[in-house]
Amino acid sequence: MNLISKILIPDSVVLDSPVSDKAAVFTAAARMFETRAGIAAKRVGDALLQREKLCSTGLGQGVAIPHGRIKGLKEPLGAFVRMAQPIPFDAPDGKPVGLIFVMLVPEQANESHLQLLSELATMFSDRDFREALASAPDAAALHQLFVQWDPHAANQRRPAV
Repeated sequence: MNLISKILIPDSVVLDSPVSDKAAVFTAAARMFETRAGIAAKRVGDALLQREKLCSTGLGQGVAIPHGRIKGLKEPLGAFVRMAQPIPFDAPDGKPVGLIFVMLVPEQANESHLQLLSELATMFSDRDFREALASAPDAAALHQLFVQWDPHAANQRRPAV
């Protein structure tokens, strides 16, 4: 089992979001976390914006992983948003983003935070995985892609350095 499948529940997967910019993604995600976990939307939005001010969480290849630390949060939480149309996200390759994984972590979760980010980066570096996410027919199928992703198989596909 991978780490991401532990923090992403089916109700936190959104397909074909119509929002048109980064701030609107953060607002929508903040509302989702407020409903799901009872964290004030303002706290979530502020945490995501604060992290984004440090540097863009756009990875390139149409992917972004906005994340923020939340005081008092006990366990990491995740949400996945597939955009109806890719949006500007200040990614290093300059391309718009259509696949967004939003993550909240406890304020002091340094090691687990880094492990989650590393796993997400490995997932999203796999072109086949990105293409499967982009073409999944519904939220349940998309969620299953995350659940079934095997970190050991992904590591085996990496070229030797």
